[in-house]
Amino acid sequence: MYQNMNLFETPGPQSNNQLIFDETIFDGYAKKERIKNTDNVMHYFESRLRAAGYQSIAGVDEAGRGPIAGPVVASIVMLPPDYHVSGLYDSKAVSEKVRESVFASLTSDPGVKWAVGIIDNREIDRVNILQATYLAVYQAYSSLSRKPDFILNDAMIIPTIKTSQKKVIKGDAKSASIAAASIIAKVTRDRIMGEYDQKYPQYGFLSHKGYGTARHIENIRRHGYCPIHRLTFKIDID
Repeated sequence: MYQNMNLFETPGPQSNNQLIFDETIFDGYAKKERIKNTDNVMHYFESRLRAAGYQSIAGVDEAGRGPIAGPVVASIVMLPPDYHVSGLYDSKAVSEKVRESVFASLTSDPGVKWAVGIIDNREIDRVNILQATYLAVYQAYSSLSRKPDFILNDAMIIPTIKTSQKKVIKGDAKSASIAAASIIAKVTRDRIMGEYDQKYPQYGFLSHKGYGTARHIENIRRHGYCPIHRLTFKIDID
């Protein structure tokens, strides 16, 4: 185990081409250790970037690329250095209760700067889900009153944002900033789908959040599509 973040740091400032990240350090940390932020491991990327001279570092993630109904939601979050709250991790890997608790902590802390972007199903159908995801991220980024000087993305690079970026595979389990964005995006989207569940109760949106579960597809067979379904997402309902 790494005992302090000095082992993670490199002299700065550095150019983007000189930044080197050794992601093998995460091999020694299971989910429990990462949630506890053992040895500050969830701030590995952020610490190295600050040592390289970057001051405002943001994490980006989205929720809702895979469903067949509802919007795609993106979030961008800038955390104070070494920020931690219990349960800050990949939103898909923690319980709803934990997500709601972390969401409340993040969104009520004045030191945490965040924004969301929401692109509805009609725009997804018009431009495709990848471009809609880019639009959601750009919308969130544009809403920030103070822009970051470096962005950590969960497995994507946003072409319309010229700020320096790094794509981190499974970033929501490696970066506190991306994990925070993951939780804010998912909780925001889940609440939207809860509202749609009240409007269109026959589809069961509260339980499956718009994903193409067997129950969801069976309800489409019975009732047809509703106004929030993504019609370009081909599914077998015959």
